[in-house]
Amino acid sequence: MRKSLCERLIAVVKLNPYSTPRSYTIMASNGATPPVTVQSLNPKVLKCEYAVRGEIVSVAQKLQQDLQANPGSHPFQEILYCNIGNPQSLGQKPITFFREVLALCDHPALLDKRETNTLFSADSIKRALMILDQIPGRATGAYSHSQGIKGLRDTIASGIEARDGFPADPNDIFLTDGASPGVHMMMQLLIRSENDGILCPIPQYPLYSASIALHGGTLVRYYLDEATGWGLEVSELKKQLEAARQNGITVRALVAINPGNPTGQVLAEENQRQIVDFCKKEGLVLLADEVYQENIYAPDKKFHSFKKICRSMGYGDKDIPLVSFQSVSKGYHGECGKRGGYMEVTGFSSEVREQFYKVASVNLCSNISGQILASLVMSPPKVGDESYDAYLCERDGILKSLARRAKTLEDAFNSLEGVSCNKAEGAMYLFPQIKLPKKAIKAAEEAKKAADTYYAIRLLNATGVVMVPGSGFGQVPGTWHFRCTILPPEDKIPAIVSQLTDFHTSFMNEFRD
Repeated sequence: MRKSLCERLIAVVKLNPYSTPRSYTIMASNGATPPVTVQSLNPKVLKCEYAVRGEIVSVAQKLQQDLQANPGSHPFQEILYCNIGNPQSLGQKPITFFREVLALCDHPALLDKRETNTLFSADSIKRALMILDQIPGRATGAYSHSQGIKGLRDTIASGIEARDGFPADPNDIFLTDGASPGVHMMMQLLIRSENDGILCPIPQYPLYSASIALHGGTLVRYYLDEATGWGLEVSELKKQLEAARQNGITVRALVAINPGNPTGQVLAEENQRQIVDFCKKEGLVLLADEVYQENIYAPDKKFHSFKKICRSMGYGDKDIPLVSFQSVSKGYHGECGKRGGYMEVTGFSSEVREQFYKVASVNLCSNISGQILASLVMSPPKVGDESYDAYLCERDGILKSLARRAKTLEDAFNSLEGVSCNKAEGAMYLFPQIKLPKKAIKAAEEAKKAADTYYAIRLLNATGVVMVPGSGFGQVPGTWHFRCTILPPEDKIPAIVSQLTDFHTSFMNEFRD
């Protein structure tokens, strides 16, 4: 009797369990439903969006390929990426001291060579030796403790203490691959179901909406006040919290981004105290995104960490749950590709902390180069060190240039018809509002695009300048914005301004009501 197909397949697999039976292969390729389709993916992934690497960037990358294959095929010579905070991709040079220490740690054999003393500064050699003594096996290719190398956490804790004037415990520090994994970890720990919500500023950095979606929670929006320079009003927090609770949402945490992304504001101390009191009263975890703490451009503004604010208000380690995020990707160092950062976790019970550690352990540890950089950022060269003058020159040169670029772009946006732009007090971005003509909004609807996306794509195709539409960050309904970084090389800023001005004038004339 003829064997069934199933029996024949079983026989083949028994003979060679590592082969794929040909008849099965033919079946799978002849109309059978594939094992994975978009519809069968995790719906939380489908819900997740991340604007800064979204549609606009895909169009920009295609245009860049066109220019490489056919120079002169578009009315511009290059793509100018103003969409993402990626400083070194736009020509910013790394800090010499940081890279010297990293090089010596990654290749310790250099320390045994005579010429190293002439190629590297004495303090970078000393720092590398100290760090190597703290690394298991003196090897950056080795795993570390899941929270990060203890000696590096000691250094970071000392840096936090020096910054804030209050003690910091290295056991409160979890070293991470940039700030983003720390944010994801907290969402994973706090969100139990869609009935759990996280208060986030609007506009917001889309990492937050994306991570909330991925972990199945609910984004609870609170709107920053554009009219007061993107102010954070506690009355707005109360309004949105009460509305969420009435809808059956248990709000677990409040996200505060300071300096702001994409909005560039720096919170005042009194405002921070109000936020801390609000979280304390309402029983919320305060998630403090402070990755732009070195990027302060307004002379009348100063960064104060939420940890410092809490301690100055008399709240101790156990009084208020606070998670502070820092990254080596931003600031003046801009080491995005090294993926270094940390979160400082205070105000949680030992039982909860054990769960934090368990989740960190699943990923084994963050990368060692990023851990080293995080310690260097929090403990750069000091007065009297051989590298100090060069370090100071590099750091201040970058920050002063960023301030000039911010001012030039801010003035340019404010000179455009229908565009208004708040001052960039800090961070790396401007978030101007644009009042689009009704005809332009109608054209966008016909193209099935958000109006600011339509504008950004038209801008890109005409000039090669990449900006992210504000709809990717959230905005008050009925308003339109776009985010522009201040990172292109300073000598290219005038060309960007000129191209933007010409395009905007043409666009507004085309769609004038």
